[in-house]
Amino acid sequence: MTDTEPTGRPIVVGVDGSPSSILALQRAQQLATALSTTLEAVTVWQYQPYMDTGYVVEVEPAKNAETILAEATAAAFGTDLPAGLKQVVRQGSAAKVLLEASHDAEILVVGSRGHGGFVGLLLGSVSSQCAEHAHCPVLVVHARDHH
Repeated sequence: MTDTEPTGRPIVVGVDGSPSSILALQRAQQLATALSTTLEAVTVWQYQPYMDTGYVVEVEPAKNAETILAEATAAAFGTDLPAGLKQVVRQGSAAKVLLEASHDAEILVVGSRGHGGFVGLLLGSVSSQCAEHAHCPVLVVHARDHH
C-alpha cells in the first residue's frame, strides 16, 4: 500500500453545525491525513414534536440536515473539500446513529457540545454517550480548543 491509498476504516465525525462540530471536522481531517484514511461526516435528524396550532407548517428535517452538513463542511474546509470525504445524513437519535457508525470506524470524533443541552456542561449528552459506549476510540473536541 502506498502513502496515498486510504485504509478501509474511516474516521467518523458527528456534525450538527455548531462551532465545536466544525472544529471536530477539521481535527478529524488532520487525523485522516495522518492515518491515510478517509473522513465520513455524519449529520443526524429526527422529527421534533410540535403543538398543532392549526397552521400548516412545512417541515423538511432531512433537507435541513443536508444544508447543515453542507454549510459545516464549507465552514471547515472552504471550497477545497478533502478528497474522499463522504457526507452522510441519517434519521434517528444522534448518539445512536454515531454509536452504530463507530462499529466500522477507526476513530469517532465529536464536538463537546452541540446546539442542544445546557450551557455550562463540560460535555453534551451525545458526546458523553459516544465517549462511554463507542466501539472505537473517541476524540471529543472542545470549541475553545481553536483559540
